[in-house]
Amino acid sequence: GQGLSVPNTDMIVNRLPLRSLSLTRFASLPTVFSRASSSSSVLEVARKAREAARKLAALPLEDRNDALSRVASALESAKTEIETANKSDCDVAAKPESNVAPPLQARLKFGGSKFRDTVQGVRDLMKLEDPIGRIQLHRELDQGLVLKRKTVPLGVLGIIFEARPDAAVQIASLGIKSGNGVLLKCGREAVASCKAIVSAIKDGLQTSKASPDVVALLTTREETAEMMKMKEYVDLIIPRGSNSFVQYVMQNTDIPVLGHADGICHIFVDKAAEIQKAVEIATDSKIQYPSACNAVETILVHEGVAKQFLEAFGSRAEKEGIEIRGCQSTLKYAKGTAAVEADWSTEYGDKIVSVKVVPNMESAMQHINT
Repeated sequence: GQGLSVPNTDMIVNRLPLRSLSLTRFASLPTVFSRASSSSSVLEVARKAREAARKLAALPLEDRNDALSRVASALESAKTEIETANKSDCDVAAKPESNVAPPLQARLKFGGSKFRDTVQGVRDLMKLEDPIGRIQLHRELDQGLVLKRKTVPLGVLGIIFEARPDAAVQIASLGIKSGNGVLLKCGREAVASCKAIVSAIKDGLQTSKASPDVVALLTTREETAEMMKMKEYVDLIIPRGSNSFVQYVMQNTDIPVLGHADGICHIFVDKAAEIQKAVEIATDSKIQYPSACNAVETILVHEGVAKQFLEAFGSRAEKEGIEIRGCQSTLKYAKGTAAVEADWSTEYGDKIVSVKVVPNMESAMQHINT
């Protein structure tokens, strides 16, 4: 990936930040935002996070797991406050003048089963083995000379993410488990929700051996710009969002950046597939959570089962309110609109799916990889 160099000192292992692979530092360009009034407060938050992260890294696994348990309980205790704040965010986002797309509004909702599952995810994290202190390499270079590579926390992570309140819980929990401090920057649409969430997390940490300062929330672009300058306190920035946004972050900080690439989730229905099972999988992959980044966006169908699959899927799609944008062959068997070239590379985040009939698996792989 972009930004990674020769294995040496910094890396993310199993989605938990651990030090074992170096990241290229990018040349600092002038930032767009600058506000003196926010600079000192962000500096103090980052300084406290650094200090708290060092102490967290030294805690044994049982103490970090105990902190996670207390965080989960604190979130449950603050459920009403969090859901009230989230409703406020959702109400504002739903107004036409807010210009918030429906898929983003769907990601913004945080309550009911999503809240319950997110809290359960914190407890599930407690069951995982300790990511700190793993021996990844043990090699005798010469008599009496042994080389070891051992995982240790990075320090403080700056995470910039979209308007997904559940992400604040997940990121903070991963940080605690892996011994890292986290500076969270949520999307503007989720500020009230994330304030309530981070307040609850800090309440939980207050009674643990981990300092509440290990988690902090930034809410403005100006604060983000200040964080991007603080290489003495922030060890890694992970931006989530559009490719252009990730590139902007890389170009405006000399803190290591872990970026990402664009991607579209595909399903290929082979000629040997069980048609009914394929229909169920394809449908669930779209309707279970259409705005999620792992929802299916493109379905490729082997021409040998195109008629069987598309007639069944087309009927189910119509029932579930899924819009099909298909190739010419697809539209022979299922209702929909003609796909244009852009549809094959679009992440809809909605109940829309592009469908294409292909002659074989090789053609499907070619489509996915280009």
